[in-house]
Order: sequence, then structure tokens, then C-alpha cells
Amino acid sequence: MAKSHAPNPSATADRIAAHRAMALAALRADSSLSSRMSRYNHHMNCARSLELILGLARALRAGGGQ
Repeated sequence: MAKSHAPNPSATADRIAAHRAMALAALRADSSLSSRMSRYNHHMNCARSLELILGLARALRAGGGQ
């Protein structure tokens, strides 16, 4: 049986939550402001990208990609 390469929506939602948690943890870290903002922005960009992918996958499953 072939393995599906489609992302699992619940796993993607877990990754989004993890990136948001890492972003908030970056703000509370004991490092320079520049470093904290860099890490925060990186994790928030990852979370936003994953949200976009999840939204597109849901739209395609619902038939919205016509």
C-alpha cells in the first residue's frame, strides 16, 4: 500500500502550536533583544506558513480549489 504524503491536519495544528510556544519562549529568554526578536520572528513565520498550508489543504479537501 502506498503511503500518503499529504500532511496530517492534526499534526500540522500541533506544529503550529509548538512554533507559537517557542516564539513566546524566545521573548522570555535571557539573551539580547536582537536575538530574542530574531528567534520570535523565525518561529512566528513558521507558524504563519503552516497555517497557510493547513488552510489551503482544507480548502482543497472541501473542493475550493476549482
